Amino acid sequence: MVLVALPKDRADQLAAELLLEGVDAVAIDGPSSVREHLHAGVDAVIVPASRDALTPDLIAACDRAGVRIVALGDSDSRLLARLGLPSALRTDAPGWEVAAALHAEASPAVAETPRSASPRIIAVWGPQGAPGRSTVAIQLAVELARTGRRTALLDADTVAPSLALLLGLGDDAPGIAAACRRAETAALDSAELARLAARVGAGGVEFDVLCGINRPTRWPELSAHRLHVLLAACREWAEETVVDVAAAVDADDEATYDLVGPRRHAATAATLAEADRIVAVAAADPVGISRFLRDHAEVRRLVGSTPITVVVNAVRPGPLGIDARGQVRRTLERFAGITDIVFLPFDQRAADAALLHARPMADLTPRSALVAGVRRLALSLSPAPAVAAPTGGSSRGSSPVARRLRSALAALAGSPTAGDRGSAS
Repeated sequence: MVLVALPKDRADQLAAELLLEGVDAVAIDGPSSVREHLHAGVDAVIVPASRDALTPDLIAACDRAGVRIVALGDSDSRLLARLGLPSALRTDAPGWEVAAALHAEASPAVAETPRSASPRIIAVWGPQGAPGRSTVAIQLAVELARTGRRTALLDADTVAPSLALLLGLGDDAPGIAAACRRAETAALDSAELARLAARVGAGGVEFDVLCGINRPTRWPELSAHRLHVLLAACREWAEETVVDVAAAVDADDEATYDLVGPRRHAATAATLAEADRIVAVAAADPVGISRFLRDHAEVRRLVGSTPITVVVNAVRPGPLGIDARGQVRRTLERFAGITDIVFLPFDQRAADAALLHARPMADLTPRSALVAGVRRLALSLSPAPAVAAPTGGSSRGSSPVARRLRSALAALAGSPTAGDRGSAS
């Protein structure tokens, strides 16, 4: 069911048009009455794109109920982006256009990664200087869990482990150090990993976490051999394993290449070598990009042909001036030949809330632009496209009305008068 919370005449008209398009719509008395009409059967609400309508209370109530918001009217696009909402439709949008927007928004929510895809190890790496590795790793684990695959998050950072602190978990938990000790004695299996891990819930899903070492001086416990055995066991335990690693990758330091013994950054090197995909995080400022370019070549040499997804975090105009994305893109292409880049926006409010409450951002600010950016990143990392249609399993999705709507939209897209409103009829 869709609630149409617009001025009365417009609400009645749009509700009638949506009913003709096969959408169960009900007109209600404006945005102020949305909360009293929210129930399990409501899928979306249509409200004016204004600050008066899009109040924090309304957005919080819709988030708790899992109800999508579609805005109509002229509004500052920055307001909608800040609230994590898609662009508004025009005030006089016809019913078929609103129905199409409702259908398009519903698609990602049900598009799941196929269960048949092989288990994967995803390493999250970044240079020195806190570019946001741990923040991206946590939110990426949440979004991968939302695809329906069992997900585990490991803290293999031997320099500054932080996942336990960021998730409000005790740093005295056995975690990855205990798992590595079991790996040394060949006593590590899925049951043992589940016993050692902490279960964390966020955004309506759950994932397992192996916390890091509680003192950096314990780094010898995370040897290369132990990490290889541990990650092999993780492939049997979880379908997606996200590993947060340290910045340094100098596993072949010339000063110690002929010595036998533990290496300071062996855990990072072993994880990168074992990973099926690497997410490389850079900070969107001159120092962060410079550090990334310096270390990226070493990582590329170490991992060979393993795919690397470059993520530029905290993008904002302050440190880079006008056209921050363009400047970063041109710099990475010129000095490293990198053209495929994922940009994550700077969202201080979401980051502060996550630090204050020691919870993932998806739990506290689900409509954050940063959360939406990581969600798109997770979908781009999917091992295979979903085989089912967006409306698979839905009787309404395969109805004659839905098929007629899709045919009309396809015809409109190919029509030379596609910009003319009258061409839809």
